[in-house]
Amino acid sequence: MTSAELKALIKEYRVATATFTEKSVRAAMEILFAPDAEVKMCFPFGTVTGPDAFFDTCYAPLLAAVPDLERRDMIVMAGTTPEGQDWIGCMGNYMGTFTAPFLDIPPTGHLVHMRYHEFFHVSDGKIVEMQAIWDIPEIMMQAQAWPMAPQLGGFLCTPAPMSGDGLTVAGDGQKAVNHVVAMLTDLCKYPADPDPSVMNLDQYWHPRFNWYGPTGIGTSRGISGFRNWHQIPFLNGMPDRKLDAMGDLMSHWVGEGDYVCETGWPNMRLTITADGWMGIAPSNKEVLLRSLDFWRLESGLIRENWVLVDLLDLYNQVGVDVLGRMREFNKARNVGAVAVPSGMS
Repeated sequence: MTSAELKALIKEYRVATATFTEKSVRAAMEILFAPDAEVKMCFPFGTVTGPDAFFDTCYAPLLAAVPDLERRDMIVMAGTTPEGQDWIGCMGNYMGTFTAPFLDIPPTGHLVHMRYHEFFHVSDGKIVEMQAIWDIPEIMMQAQAWPMAPQLGGFLCTPAPMSGDGLTVAGDGQKAVNHVVAMLTDLCKYPADPDPSVMNLDQYWHPRFNWYGPTGIGTSRGISGFRNWHQIPFLNGMPDRKLDAMGDLMSHWVGEGDYVCETGWPNMRLTITADGWMGIAPSNKEVLLRSLDFWRLESGLIRENWVLVDLLDLYNQVGVDVLGRMREFNKARNVGAVAVPSGMS
């Protein structure tokens, strides 16, 4: 299918989730998803089969916590991968009033935002596979309930592309894909070669680029911000990272115009060593990272990079129950529903 055909296929689902009601979303999902679609969700949801299980397991508790829920796409891409598969990639924010607990995160009574990266594999006009990471720690942070180490990068509601064209992406993206793949290839030369210049960062990244990392890592600006607030601690703790060149690590790449997106479920293998990472003890345990990413190029350089990693799954792999720790931290807080006054009296 063409990019335009794939985007038309998902349009009704996007419309339904933008003004979220159970009836309209279930109806749109019933049309769009194959009955046996494999829905691979971030921790703690896991993998479920079919649209009803997806709604009941994931959407129902979110809608109960945020009754005026809306799904706000900021990037929509689609195309055929080098392997011949049709994929759609969406980046945006779930938003609404947080009035009841979600995964035992205490409600705030205020507008809440949670970034999502959602990828859909289409075959014969139906979604047969979905890979999705919801930035659940982002809600914890807003509720002042994040129980792990403070993030080094900035915390913000992730913005749409600076260029304003995230919903109208079009054109041949092979040049952009080649640029990103070359960047990752050079990135992986370090730290095996201990000279940071081997990564050639200034050849690939715009001087004023923004790296929008997941909550727990945070957002950084420019090469110095990227190195200080993400890459240096990441590689100090896990210097042996391996990307998807290995047989059981598989990514799917789509490029359109100046945009690139990549699935990875998982796409990186690492061992937590040295003094650990993000407060995780150096377990010397091998872990796999799920990562779903978007890039936007400007003047031939990467100006913005949206990255979501399933951090809760990473913690779970080394035996750290983040949600359990959060419950311990918040035993004395009100974790029931809150009523927001109408403001009319």
